[in-house]
Amino acid sequence: VQLQASGGGLVQTGDSLMLSCGSSGRTLSQYAVGWFRQAPGKGREFVAAMSRSGDRTLYGDSVKGRFTISRLNAENTVYLQMSSLKPEDTAVYYCAAVRVIMTAPLSRDVSEYNYWGQGTLVTVSS
Repeated sequence: VQLQASGGGLVQTGDSLMLSCGSSGRTLSQYAVGWFRQAPGKGREFVAAMSRSGDRTLYGDSVKGRFTISRLNAENTVYLQMSSLKPEDTAVYYCAAVRVIMTAPLSRDVSEYNYWGQGTLVTVSS
């Protein structure tokens, strides 16, 4: 599966932004999906994950209550709705996927995901 993230940009503190991640090739419904981010000089940080059917989600502590992950399997697309953005949310955001069984637990571990998009830059100005 090939992933393509989009929707990044420059916003101000408190703004909202939605990222999209489309896939080509195999249907995304067979994959758990996640969003990660990487700020300059830092490692890749877990943001959110969603199960194959969308019935389960998992969020990083720093974004819980502000970000929402969703997916439309019919369109092979995953979204990340970001609200109340802060300067510390500035990073390159990556979507990722891993093929799993329907009941697989969600993972925060970057090494668990074997398909990655190219990243989209989000910059939040103060």
